[in-house]
Amino acid sequence: MLSVYLRGMLISIALVSSIGMQNLFVFNSAMANRLQRAFLIASFVWLADTALTVVAFLGMGALITHYTWLKLIILFVGGGIVIWMGYGIFKGASATTLEGAVKPLPLKEAFVSAWAVAFANPQAIIDTSVSFGAMRSTLASGEVLPFLLGILSSTFLWFFGVTLIIGVLKNRLPRRFLMWVNLISGAIVMVYGCTLVWTAIKLLL
Repeated sequence: MLSVYLRGMLISIALVSSIGMQNLFVFNSAMANRLQRAFLIASFVWLADTALTVVAFLGMGALITHYTWLKLIILFVGGGIVIWMGYGIFKGASATTLEGAVKPLPLKEAFVSAWAVAFANPQAIIDTSVSFGAMRSTLASGEVLPFLLGILSSTFLWFFGVTLIIGVLKNRLPRRFLMWVNLISGAIVMVYGCTLVWTAIKLLL
């Protein structure tokens, strides 16, 4: 069972380490907050990601693959939300520095945002559901739990590791570094959202 657990960890770290909205959110949180608060927000992200992973294992991928209309709704609605979130990041970037101009999100808003970057991200829903759903079908019943635990352990180590590294190093970075990170992040997220909407449009054509 250890080999199954490690396989889950390796597959998960390959997926979670790619640049995405969750990583951008964790990165910005670590830059804008004290380490203790950043760890708390990282736990919000991990909980949301855990919920998405568990739902994917329960068969969401099969539903998305079977019902095209469901995929279209996820792409259109999620794409619009992603564009809006990217615009908010981009718009607030000019006032962002490492010297206190950052206004950390209230914990309630940070909690909601952590779930939004997981469940309002259509590509994450589709990719995670389909890929993890397919992996679930290859496992024996006794292998499902250790594999799932390997995935969850890997994402825990990743989100908290990123938070720790950025939290320790941020005081050595240039004053306007976070501004440029947010400008680039906001632009990437908006383009990503437009791509999702365009994908939905092409499915209709």
